[in-house]
Amino acid sequence: MASNGRTTLLQAVGEYCSQLKDDVDTKELERFVNRFGPRKVIADITPAMIGEYAEEAAGTGTRPQAASRLQEVRKFLSFAHKKGIIKVRLAQHVRARKPKTRQGQGVVQHEEPKTQLTAEGHKRLVSELESLKSRMPQLSADIQRAAADKDVRENAPLEAAREEQGRVAARIREIEATLDNSVVMDGSVPNRSQTVRLGAKVEVKTGVGKAAYTVVSASEADPRQKKISDVSPLGKALMGRSEGSEVEIQTPKGKMRYQILSVS
Repeated sequence: MASNGRTTLLQAVGEYCSQLKDDVDTKELERFVNRFGPRKVIADITPAMIGEYAEEAAGTGTRPQAASRLQEVRKFLSFAHKKGIIKVRLAQHVRARKPKTRQGQGVVQHEEPKTQLTAEGHKRLVSELESLKSRMPQLSADIQRAAADKDVRENAPLEAAREEQGRVAARIREIEATLDNSVVMDGSVPNRSQTVRLGAKVEVKTGVGKAAYTVVSASEADPRQKKISDVSPLGKALMGRSEGSEVEIQTPKGKMRYQILSVS
């Protein structure tokens, strides 16, 4: 592809992928295209934009797979430069932040705490992630189809498609970040202490009746299913308590007192 200065990111990635072997993982390239948009002119992407993208992909430096993920993007940008599609060596700006260590100058580095997930919550997030990723090709096709309309001044379908693609891409990044920095709790270990912990089912009594909740992480919370977060006012008050304990929390309607009837 001879560059005329208006080559889109999707066109450039398409040419790059056409010369790859079938077993090469191009998921990070898909994320890269979605990050800037398939119709983005690749020559308009600056080193600063690439640096910002690499920072987002690498997170806080606690994701060990970030470097290998970004390697495919680096290879693509090197390819684009060699082919003359871009004039700037963008590949050198794709850097993953190195993981923190405990060595050096007597400074203690603190690792980012892991998010605890129940087995059910982990399975649900993985399923949602797969579903969202399967939607991306169709959303890209919708954008291309809507963009075919030459009158883009009031192209509502195009704007709607782009907005939906952005929403889905953002949710994909959010789930991937959660899964990358999480541990799945071992539900097979019995709760012999019968204290409220993550994944516990708690029956409580209030002045107006009884209710049952499951205490989960913030990413799993769902009030409709009576799943409350361990960082919510009630969840935080219940954590570590046992059967017979009473807790009191402040609500918009005033103070509420809960008595724990059972923990399982």
